[in-house]
Amino acid sequence: MNDDLVALAEAHGVATWYEDGNRERVDVAPDVVADVLALLDVDASTPESVRAELDRVRARASEDRLPPTIVLRQGATRAVGTGELRCEDGTTLIVDGELPADLPLGWHELHVGSQAVTVVVAPPALPEPPRAWGWMLQLYAVRSAESWGMGDLADLAEFTRWAGECGAGMVLVNPLHAPNLVEPVEPSPYSPSSRQFVNPLYLRVEQTDAYARADADTRAQVDALRAPNLDRIDYDQVWQAKRAALELLWPFAEVSEPAPALLDFATFCALAEKHGPDWRKWPAELQHPRDVQQDGDRVRFYVWLQQLCFAQLSRARHDGVRVVHDLAVGVNPAGADGWMLQDVLAKASVGAPPDEFNQQGQNWGLPPWRPDRLAEQGYRPYRDVLRAVLRHADGIRIDHVAGLWRLWWVPEGSGPERGTYVHYDAEAMLGILALEAHRANAVVIGEDLGTVEPEVTEALHAQNMLGSTVVWFQRDHEAEGRPLIPPAAWPANAVASISTHDLPTAPGFLTGEHVRVRSEIGVLARPLAEEQAHAEAERADFLALLRSEMLLGPDSASVDEIVVALHGLLVHSPCRVLLISPYDVVGEVRQPNLPGTVSEYPNWKLPLPLDLSSLRGDSRVRKVVELLSSVGSA
Repeated sequence: MNDDLVALAEAHGVATWYEDGNRERVDVAPDVVADVLALLDVDASTPESVRAELDRVRARASEDRLPPTIVLRQGATRAVGTGELRCEDGTTLIVDGELPADLPLGWHELHVGSQAVTVVVAPPALPEPPRAWGWMLQLYAVRSAESWGMGDLADLAEFTRWAGECGAGMVLVNPLHAPNLVEPVEPSPYSPSSRQFVNPLYLRVEQTDAYARADADTRAQVDALRAPNLDRIDYDQVWQAKRAALELLWPFAEVSEPAPALLDFATFCALAEKHGPDWRKWPAELQHPRDVQQDGDRVRFYVWLQQLCFAQLSRARHDGVRVVHDLAVGVNPAGADGWMLQDVLAKASVGAPPDEFNQQGQNWGLPPWRPDRLAEQGYRPYRDVLRAVLRHADGIRIDHVAGLWRLWWVPEGSGPERGTYVHYDAEAMLGILALEAHRANAVVIGEDLGTVEPEVTEALHAQNMLGSTVVWFQRDHEAEGRPLIPPAAWPANAVASISTHDLPTAPGFLTGEHVRVRSEIGVLARPLAEEQAHAEAERADFLALLRSEMLLGPDSASVDEIVVALHGLLVHSPCRVLLISPYDVVGEVRQPNLPGTVSEYPNWKLPLPLDLSSLRGDSRVRKVVELLSSVGSA
């Protein structure tokens, strides 16, 4: 790769090489670098175009212009020349040379000559989260006798109240983002249509004001539509039932004036019903929100659904318990955010480079932010997504938090091996996250599992944002034999759990279900006998650790007893937050999601084996709650 292409790529944050999971250098092919640069409207197709683009970069640098957005921490200064700063609170300051160190937190606008610059002032760090324990829920799976086929926001409210009564300080829920509401409804909460709005499948129909106002005959018709609780969650059936019920209640609805973004979203939903779920296949005159007339009864109907979601989300919060919402790493490009935010999303997909487990790499089908467009727009699209999640939450979990630093971009039509990393302004992304979390009095959790640069976890910890510690991953990979790390040596600024939605449950791990099911559907990474031997060795390691921590006696123990002991590892750690999964406690051997599968496994469709009432009264739950009760609450 010639020096000009390297310099051009570096100027635009495009990696020409990276370190793999073994910390070995991998060089990116020049044509791949050129393809990714093209996604940023940079022509690197020939040596001549590379030199011309590099000349433009150098010319812009010589203009001595300010960047379109400046993010700094409160107390810091920045040379900007002479201009006028219009603060968020309406006051105006004359700036002579540099921004003052005592600027208030917030979103300000600096005018220097003809240039307008967004200035964001963020707190140096968030408050240190108190030590607490709590639950992590796949809400769709937590059903009650009143649920319509899946767990809903009323179930969340009931669960949160009960958790608080037991001394829990946190409830972490899966992403509640809106899917595309044209059937078939996407079951994965991590491939939403919009991260700015809520999934109306989580509505409890009977707890709407319209249901209370409706006449007895209408309520009876609504009640008759209830979707049953089946052994697999049928999202299409749930949506068909709730949509029909809500349409019956629509004449009794009261709708307030929507914000512009909600009007755009509701317009998308109405158009998708008529023209199909992929806006890229709509008539040309409908393919951008600015060209569409936003009115009609159906648009108002979808506005109303979101307003119902907002009201029920507010009722799901409980004093003393932080309800933490999960932010997916991206959206379905065919969906509402793909339509509304198309000017700041790249025509690429987020993924991961090849590694020993995924030799072709991974393509997640989610378009990334364009870092240049984010900066040009003052990072407002990113801010608005954060605000949308935090509006109804006491905390936010950032899925794949390393994406605030860099993301693996795969151009459309290419395999994931033909991608490279594109870097973001991590200080800007992290600073804006800190500001919005500070304003929402919210805790921040970063999912920093897997191959993550040390600077990511270090930056999170420095700002009192919590990383993620999973029992299954706590090994010293630098030591011979990769021994398990005792819980006393786990990081303090972290959320600790036994597993995650993408990993075996504790009972599944102990019984070998994760090996059995992957063998059955043909997705094992190595021969069955080798996989079984590896799993048995891992179980032996964990039993030895439990005994060394005095959490398990020398005699044989039941699966339920070992599961309780595994939760003891969490208690023995210094981690600030300890989270329990109901799947682990009640003996569920099936994991919620099996990565690498689509139709082969019932991903996101497995309800808990107990309903909410039975869960609260289960003796296994009581034992784990008693064990965790020694930990403080938020």
